[in-house]
Amino acid sequence: MLLRPALARLARFTGHTLRAEWHAIVVEPVRHLARRGLSGLLLAFVAAFGVIFFHDLAQHPAGALWVRRFGGVTADLPLWLSLLRTPVSLYVPALDLPVWAGITQLFLAFALAELTLGRARTLVIAYVATLAGTLTARVMIALGPGRWGFGLPPECAKVLDTGPSAAVVGLFTYLSVVRRAPVVFTLTGGSMVWESIAVPNLAGREHLIAVGAAIVLAALRGRRKRLPFAVRSPRRARRAVGPAPGKPVPGPAPAVADRPEAPCARFP
Repeated sequence: MLLRPALARLARFTGHTLRAEWHAIVVEPVRHLARRGLSGLLLAFVAAFGVIFFHDLAQHPAGALWVRRFGGVTADLPLWLSLLRTPVSLYVPALDLPVWAGITQLFLAFALAELTLGRARTLVIAYVATLAGTLTARVMIALGPGRWGFGLPPECAKVLDTGPSAAVVGLFTYLSVVRRAPVVFTLTGGSMVWESIAVPNLAGREHLIAVGAAIVLAALRGRRKRLPFAVRSPRRARRAVGPAPGKPVPGPAPAVADRPEAPCARFP
């Protein structure tokens, strides 16, 4: 007898959650797209065509050399050079992943983020997620293997660390947190945890770092939105209570006709 009401409440909760998540992740971005047109997908098109361009360029020996020089990031590079190449490395597809399957995820992540968050915030989140993974890889390699399961062997320092996957993971995670989409968050974060367990390589750990960086950014955004209310609340409290004791209450402002007219109040 008690099982049926519990299942009914669970079904209502699941339906409400899925409906709200569908509206927040799909319906609202589609409405923004209808208002803005294809210009609202500028970052998505640039990211997709950038990956296609670098992929085609890397198919030729001379092109592969230039792609590696401009966008190839490894942990044994000097830090300044790694930071300089990181923005370009976001568009250089990883060698061990199917590029055409990843382009769909890349386009969808940038499209939803651009329509929901705006271009500037989308770029910041994508770059921070990628940079966090790149910098943390240096720390894991510096620790060496056997350090609480976090360190990596020195051979990983020569592994080419490119691709937009960290940016894609970061964008989906950030969207799922700020738009309160637990299903998307579970699919994104859960798949990254499974990947790091099934294939404990550098890419899997960087994806987990991207998830953590996106969660931190989303939490900071929530605190920044609450801060103005906390700052304004004492003023509202003082207005509700009234003026401080001993302070004269201002009287009504004089009528406009009683005020002296300024010299430049009227044109000649």
